[in-house]
Amino acid sequence: MRNRRLLILMLTIMIPALYACGGGGHHHDDGPPPSYAADILSDQFSDGDIAYYPADNYYDITQGPDVLFFGIDDDVWDNPPEYRAFLDFPLDGATGYDAVPSGARILSATLEIFIDTVEFDATVPTLIELVSYTSGSLQAYDFSSEPLAEISLSLDFFRSDVDNYVSIDVTPLMREAQRLGLLDLQLRFVLDYEAIYGFVGIQDPPTLAIRAPLLSVVYE
Repeated sequence: MRNRRLLILMLTIMIPALYACGGGGHHHDDGPPPSYAADILSDQFSDGDIAYYPADNYYDITQGPDVLFFGIDDDVWDNPPEYRAFLDFPLDGATGYDAVPSGARILSATLEIFIDTVEFDATVPTLIELVSYTSGSLQAYDFSSEPLAEISLSLDFFRSDVDNYVSIDVTPLMREAQRLGLLDLQLRFVLDYEAIYGFVGIQDPPTLAIRAPLLSVVYE
């Protein structure tokens, strides 16, 4: 995965040429049927987080930050906001990275993120939901919009994850995005609804591809 990130970094430098030539997958010559790999960095312009302040019924939307947050920020003791984070992965090559054909059969999909912060609890139970929102324009209603799939992914983040990469199997959500014919895989990170504490930051730097969220898809 680290070698792939170095390749992605090189591709980032060549983005203008990629726009001219279009995206594509890397062929895995495993015999019939052939499989292909697509590596897609999130669209940082369309990534973001939303903080909800319950005492004021107020939503604070941040579009394209260097660090995305989700969970409850207990540093704000009098009105702790709940954050939810959003990641957007274009599947059609629109940002110059690999494309996943609309009719492709998904064999696997892995999300790799770099963790910046884990606070207020040693373990932060998390849900990842498949959602749909307007790229580059998060709105307050996206905070609690209905997920597109009945399934969600459940996982824990730990304090030991800070300053490390975490790989997450998102195959079920990617398969559902394909079934629905979505042009983007858009994910929402939510503190598990039964949890009381926990706050996580995900690095999303616009100029450092090696730390940016990376979606790796294998398909045929």
